[in-house]
Formats: sequence, C-alpha cells, structure tokens
Amino acid sequence: MYILNFIRGFCMALADSIPGVSGGTIAFILGFYDDFVNSLNNLISGSKIERMTALKFLYKIGIGWITGFILSVLFITSIFEKNIYEISSLFLGFIIASIPLIVKSEIKTLLNNKKNILFLIIGIIIVCSMTYFNPAKGNGNSFSIKSENLNLLYIAYIFITGMIAISAMVLPGISGSTILLIFGLYVPILNAIKQVLKLNFEYLPAILIFGSGIIVGILVTVRVVRYLLRTFRSQTIYCIIGLMIGSIYAVIMGPTSLEVPRLAMSTSTFSVVFFAIGCTLVPALEKLKDVFKNKSLELENLEN
Repeated sequence: MYILNFIRGFCMALADSIPGVSGGTIAFILGFYDDFVNSLNNLISGSKIERMTALKFLYKIGIGWITGFILSVLFITSIFEKNIYEISSLFLGFIIASIPLIVKSEIKTLLNNKKNILFLIIGIIIVCSMTYFNPAKGNGNSFSIKSENLNLLYIAYIFITGMIAISAMVLPGISGSTILLIFGLYVPILNAIKQVLKLNFEYLPAILIFGSGIIVGILVTVRVVRYLLRTFRSQTIYCIIGLMIGSIYAVIMGPTSLEVPRLAMSTSTFSVVFFAIGCTLVPALEKLKDVFKNKSLELENLEN
C-alpha cells in the first residue's frame, strides 16, 4: 500500500502544482477522495486511534505529494511563462476531460436532484467573477514577495490567498493553482519556492505566510467539505462541476495575470496537440483506479 499511496500523492501534487484540475479532483478520479477527506478530518478532530490510522494513511500520500510538487516546481517555473499558451492548452485538456468523469461517478446523485443545477451556475459565476475582477489582470503589476517588499497589505493578501488556494486543492473542482493564477500569485509563489529550495531565504517569510494560510485553510475547509458532501451532496457536486467549468475561463485568461501580461488565449494561440495530451492523461489516471483496487485486494489477501 505504501507504493500505491505514494503514487496517489504524486499524482495529486502534479495536479495541485498546475492550474486546471485540483488534487481533490485527482483523488476523486482515483477513487480515494472520501478516505482522504475523512483521514484529514480524523487527524484534526478524531480519537487517538483514528488519528494514528489517519496519520499512517496520509504520511504515505504526503511523501508522494512533496516529491511530485518539488519536481513540478523545478520544471514548471522554467517553462511556464515562455510556453504559456501550450501549457494553458494542456490545462484545458485536463479540465474538460475531468468533467465527464466527475459526472459519471456521481450520475445517480445528479439525475435524482436535477433541481439543484442552480448550484452549477453558481459555481461558474464564482470562478468567472474572481477571474474578471482579478487585481493583477492586465495592469503589468507584479507581486514582489521578497521579504523587503512585504507590507501588511501584502501579508494579508498572501495569507488569505493561501487559505482559498488550499480550500480549492482539497475540494474537487477548481485547482488551487488556478486560484493563484487568478490572484496573480502563481508565478511569484512558485518562483519563491524554487528560490528557497536553492537556499535563497529572501523569499522564506512569504512562503511561511502562505503556509500559515494553508494550515488555517485546511483546518476550516476539511470539516466544511466533509459536512457538505454528507449533508448536501448533490448541491456540492453540482457546484464542483460549475467551478470546473468556470475554471476554463480562468485558464483562458491566465496569460493576462503574468508578470509581463500577455493576451488571453485565442484560437490562434490554442495548441491542439497539448490539449489532446491533457485529454488523454486524465482517462489514463482513471485506469489507475482499477489498478489500485486490484493491488489493494491482492495485498489484503496476502495479509489474511
């Protein structure tokens, strides 16, 4: 199970590090989302036995996540701005291929509660509004997050963005990286992490502030998501799908929030090849779910 959970965490990290689908969506596709959320909840508020069980499950995923995220950061930061349109096309492929898989996995819940489709529209509006009113869009302003440039406003902005981003990462739907892209912090945060990995600690305070926002976001989000999925599952699933649909617009507009703003993606800058790759990778991940199930059954049989 160690290797299986390592791969699960690794796949989540790849999703979390790029705008598109969230790590939560990958967990959903791979069939361990409920276990993931329940383990996070038990780690926060469970009994001693529940916390130990959750910790055993999460640390394996965590090692895979950290490995995948560091590799992603080192790779993505070197190519992101130079190849923004190709990468954005890839992201679109991830999103569009993921939506049918979410619908398929929750088809009974959705069909039995069609009246809740209003929440799908709400999800779309939320993401499109956040993208449209992006404070960094098209104005050429770059968020410099070196320690010398941090003031109270920047600190609050980074902290709150961290809270919102991790909420998106935990919730299947819009990626936390898409949130960072919308708020103009995607490239600055990834570059800051890369600099800290290179032992340049000028960016460490900003990373600590962002990390604090993530911790607070997890403490709040996990309980809320768990409650919503248990009590208002159809409304939540519809909203998740809406968030994913809305994130298509966010990715298209992503180039406008770069340090040096570029035009939004258009038909002329859209890459069919990278889009096709994105569309292919997501179903391939779903196939891993069957592999995981079979391996888990084999391990359980060996243990018994």
